[in-house]
Amino acid sequence: MTARILVVDDIPANVRLLEVRLLAEYFEVLTATNGPDAIETCENGKVDVVLLDVMMPDMDGFEVCRRLKSDPATSHIPVVMITALDQVSDRVRGLEAGADDFLTKPVNDLQLMTRVKSLVRLKSLTDELRLRASTTRNIGIEELLSRNFASEDTTPKVLLIDERKSSVERIQKMLRDRADLDVTSDPHAGFFQAAETPYECVMISTAFADFDPLRLCSQLRSLDRTRFVPIILLAEAGEDERIIRGLELGINDYLMRPIDQQELTARLRTQVRRKRYNDQLRASVTQTIEMAVTDGLTGLHNRRYLDSHLQTLFDRAVARRRPLSVMITDLDRFKSINDAHGHDGGDEVLREFARRLRKNVRGIDLACRFGGEEFVVVMPDTEGTVAEKVAERIRAEIAQAPFAIGPDGKTTEVTVSVGVSSVLKGVDTVAALMKRADLALYEAKSGGRNRVVAKAA
Repeated sequence: MTARILVVDDIPANVRLLEVRLLAEYFEVLTATNGPDAIETCENGKVDVVLLDVMMPDMDGFEVCRRLKSDPATSHIPVVMITALDQVSDRVRGLEAGADDFLTKPVNDLQLMTRVKSLVRLKSLTDELRLRASTTRNIGIEELLSRNFASEDTTPKVLLIDERKSSVERIQKMLRDRADLDVTSDPHAGFFQAAETPYECVMISTAFADFDPLRLCSQLRSLDRTRFVPIILLAEAGEDERIIRGLELGINDYLMRPIDQQELTARLRTQVRRKRYNDQLRASVTQTIEMAVTDGLTGLHNRRYLDSHLQTLFDRAVARRRPLSVMITDLDRFKSINDAHGHDGGDEVLREFARRLRKNVRGIDLACRFGGEEFVVVMPDTEGTVAEKVAERIRAEIAQAPFAIGPDGKTTEVTVSVGVSSVLKGVDTVAALMKRADLALYEAKSGGRNRVVAKAA
C-alpha cells in the first residue's frame, strides 16, 4: 500500500521518529513544523493522511484540524491527532474538531500502522468518488462538497450487536437522544438485520461466549449492501491483536471498555459524517451517469445511450434469431410551432409528445430522443408488421388530441411522420437497419406527412 503521509510536529525529533516508522512501511512522507505550513501542503499537494501534533505554538493542532475540515478542498483528508495528553476530554475535543482518529504518545507502532492503513483505504475510496463526481458538467463539485452532509439535526440509525445485557443498557443510556439505536444479542440475526435495514453504523461487541465477532465483521464487509456501513468494534482491554486484525478486515474504528460516553458519541458522529459524505458522492456519480444518458427535456434516453445500446440489442436479436424493429418519428412542421409559440411552447410540445410516446410502447422497448424533434423507438422481439401497427397507433394518438401550450391553455394541432424497419434475415447491420428506417421516414414526409411507412428491405 503506497500513500503520502504528512507528519506535522514542531519538535524535529518527533517528526523524524514517525518518518522512520512510516518509511519502513514504504509510505511517502511529507513533513511540516507548524500549522500554516501543514495547511498549505494539504491545499497544494496530494496528501492521503495527516498525522497532526496537538501542542504546537501559534496555531495548535485543534485549530489546524478545524481549518482543514472546514475547507471543501481539504475536508476529505483524514486527520489523526497525536498528543502526549491522555485525557478523554482532549480526545473528544480533537474528534469534535473533525479529526478522524486520536492517538496518544508514545504511539504504539501496530496501532499507528493499522490506523493509517485503514484511513488510506477510506481516502482512496473518497478520492475515486470525488473524481467521478467532478467529471459532470452539470454539478459543481465545490458546491457539492461544501454541503453539510453530516447534519446534526438528523439522528443516525445505529445497530448494536452485544449479548451482554448490562453492556447494552449502558450504551442505550449513553446514546439516548443521540442515535436511533436498535439492539440484538444474536450475531446471526444481527447480520441479516444489518443487511435489511439502512443503518449508518454498526457497533459490534467482542464479548461473545460462543462466537467470533471478527467473522461477523468479515461477513458484513463481503456483502454489497453492508460493504460501506461503518463498523465500530467494542473491545476489552488486552485485545490489541483482535483489534488489529479487525482493522485489517475493514472495521472503521474501535472503543476500549470501559466506554466513555463523550468518546462514544464523538467517534460515532465521525463515522456517520464520513458515511454521509461518501453516500452523497456516490449519489452524485449515479446522477452523473443518468444525466449522461438521459435527455434533460423529455426524460427519455438520449442519442448517446441509443448509439451504445442499440448494437447490444441488435446483436442479441441476431444471436437468438429473434425479430427486432426500429421506428423513427419526426414531428411535422415543428419549426412553425416554434415560430408561433416560441421555444418554450416547442419544448412543451416535445415533452407531451414524449409522454404519449412512452405511454404507447412497452417497458422493454427503448424510447430515445434522437435529436431536435426526432425520436427513435427500438422494439425487441417485434416483427415488422406489429411494429407498423404500433407506429400507426402512435401516429393516431398524436393527431387526434391537440397539444396544450402555456398557462392559458392554448392548443395546437400536431402530427407526426414515422418510418419503420426490421432486422433482415441473413446479413444485416445496425447502420443498414437505421438507414432503412430513415428512408421510410423520408417517404412518409415527402408523401404528405402524418403517415407511417415501413421498409422491408
